[in-house]
Formats: sequence, structure tokens, C-alpha cells
Amino acid sequence: MSVDILMPALSPTMEEGTLSKWLVKEGDKVESGDLIAEIETDKATMEVEAIEDGIIGKILVSEGQESIKVNSPIAILLSEGENLSENATYTNSNIEIKQEVQKDKENVVQINDIKNKDEISKSNSNNTTKSYYKPDKLERIFVSPLAKRIAKQRDIPLSSIKGSGPHGRILKIDVDNFDIKKIEYPSLNNLESNNFEIVKNSAMRKTIAERLVKSKNEAPHFYLSLDCNIDELLKVRKTLNSKSNDEYKISVNDMIIKASSATLLKVPKANASWENENTKYFSNTDISVAVAIEGGLITPIVKNVQSKGLLEISNDMKNLASKAKDGKLLPEEYVGGSFSISNLGMYGIKEFSAVINPPQGCILAVGSGEKRPIVINNEISIATIMTVTLSCDHRVVDGAVGAEFLSEFKNLIENPSLLLL
Repeated sequence: MSVDILMPALSPTMEEGTLSKWLVKEGDKVESGDLIAEIETDKATMEVEAIEDGIIGKILVSEGQESIKVNSPIAILLSEGENLSENATYTNSNIEIKQEVQKDKENVVQINDIKNKDEISKSNSNNTTKSYYKPDKLERIFVSPLAKRIAKQRDIPLSSIKGSGPHGRILKIDVDNFDIKKIEYPSLNNLESNNFEIVKNSAMRKTIAERLVKSKNEAPHFYLSLDCNIDELLKVRKTLNSKSNDEYKISVNDMIIKASSATLLKVPKANASWENENTKYFSNTDISVAVAIEGGLITPIVKNVQSKGLLEISNDMKNLASKAKDGKLLPEEYVGGSFSISNLGMYGIKEFSAVINPPQGCILAVGSGEKRPIVINNEISIATIMTVTLSCDHRVVDGAVGAEFLSEFKNLIENPSLLLL
């Protein structure tokens, strides 16, 4: 008996994904546990295993197809000796044609066929007339309702697609197989036609955009900044690393993670998230750390930081950063967290404000440590100063709580021996 291979849910928040690559082809025999495809989610590219033995009878989704809903069929798995013709499952195009034959009339779309795309009417001497493209004729394009809807969602002009249906009718399969890079855009006489590049947004880039817009629109951000003298912290770090014999190297970021955790234990009201009807206060300090990867940003989580030493935090961070850049993070390694850190100090950024990582209540933006003149005991001295900015969701964290957090954080950073308590 045939079995539908479904788009899996690879994380608790996943609703759709992109089938980036098939690792099998039609006719291949697979066993339970064999890798059959690579699925791109909003966070990473993950491999999918076969859950039953059988033969790949039909691949229903082509490589690169996006927005595939979770639990929708992507292929048909046949039993030994079974033929595809014995099944009531159709290919995408067959299903579409079967459904569309029952329609009483075709959907006709009228579009402007612009022959002279580079002709623009000139403005007259008094600049009262605007220049527009002039359509020369209307062309009728025959397209199925499903294909029309998908083309609209993907911003593909129907005039660029060659239909494979009766009388050149455009079907869903034509839209799926269309390469968006082939679209030719009209150019103006006074503009260069090759001075830009169109790059299709990945699922990760789209998700980042959606989450950032949601965060800025829904969470009332406010920002608090403070300067920290990190001379003592740098001395402690140098001492620790000099004793390691290259067995380990503690980074400033590792110490910031530890200091953030210790601060959250002292100011638990900052270790919270907004849930509309309730506010969730966390007992553990699970710190999300922003890591830049190809095509976007991801925040792997160093869990239970309150019970870990600097060496364990350092090892966890190196492992998570490596897996993030290879696209191998598991959902439980990046979903959740109670507090976030974004450090751009290594790029020489002096100070910045980060966007909150919802539903968390705070994110700490860390700038670079630089030599600055400061006043100590009424005398000007030179010290290494690091500016940190706390972004707070005002629904969760009030100004006084945010200020208390930064005050405690500054005390720990400037007196790193307190991290041992």
C-alpha cells in the first residue's frame, strides 16, 4: 500500500518550509532512517529521514519549491512490487487539470503588452506634463485560477510564463518551474539597466523580517545605556588564558554571558517574557546569543548559564556557533531563551541599540572596548570603556527594573571576582 511522504514539522513554530534538495530520485529503494531530502526552515537547513521502507514512486514537489505547508504531501512511497498506476494519487499537474476541467469557463487575465518599453514621453518646457509608459495593445492570457493565485503570491508577471496547457494555458506546474531570474524588467533611457541585482529572499531572511517588524510594532521599546570599565575584566581574562596552555581561550563575550546570568539572578524581574494575559518569569537563565551566519542571523541558546563556569560556557558557545554556521542547529538549540545578547564589539561598533527577540523582555547590545579618558578621584585617567545598551519591552520591564539590571551588570563587569560567588 502506498504512503504519502509529508512535509515534516522540524520545529514547534514551523508552519511551512522550502524543499531545497532531494537526496533520492524516483525509483530509488529506501529503508527507514535513510536520508531522502533537505528541508530549509526559517532557521536552518535540516535533513529528513524516511520513516518506512519502500520505493520512491513519485516526487510531487520539485527542488527549490517554497512555502510548502507542514503535513502536505511531497512524495509517494510505494511498497515492493506496487505500481503507481494502482494508486489514486496524481501528480500536481494531473490533479490541477482534473479539477480545472470541471470549471465552466477559463479565467482570462488582461495585461498590458508594452512593446516600446524604453519610450517615455518627454516633459514639455513648462514641466506640467508627467512621463508615462504607453500600452500599445491588450493581450489575453489564459491561466488557471490556482496558477494565477500562486503567480500573484510570488510576484511573477504572467506575461513572462509560457503555458504548457491546452492553447498555451498557464498551469500551476508552469509557475512552479519558472525561474524568476528570467524576468526582464523595463529600463528607462536615462538609467543603466544593469546597475542592480535581484536576489530572492530566503525563508530565513523572510522570517527575520517578519519577527523584527512584529517586535518593533508590538513591543514598546525603550533603551538604557551605561559605560563599563573593563580593565579588571581584561586582566582576569588574560590571567585565565595564560594558565590554559592553549587548552581553552575564554573570550570577553563568555564573561559577558556569565555576568548577564548573574545579574538576572539578582534582578529576576528582567528575566521575563510577555504572554498577553500573563507575564512569564524564568527561574533559569537561558541566554540567547546572536550569531551572524550566511543569509541572516540566528540566536543559539546557552542553557542554564547560572550553573555553568566560564570554561563550560566557552565550550558551549564555540559548539553552538559552529553548528549555527553549518546550518546544523537542532530546534531545541535556538527556540526559546529568556534573555538575549548581541555583541558587535568585534566589528569596532562603539554603541548600538538592538531589537528585542520576542517574546523575551530584554536584549543587551554590547559595543567594543576602547581606550577613553575618564575622571577618577578628580583626576583624568585612561581606561578601557565598553558601552552597553539594554533594550526593554515596556510591557514587561519598567524603567527602574532596567536601570537596576544595568547597575548590577556594571558592578559585576568592573569587579569580575564577584562572578565566582
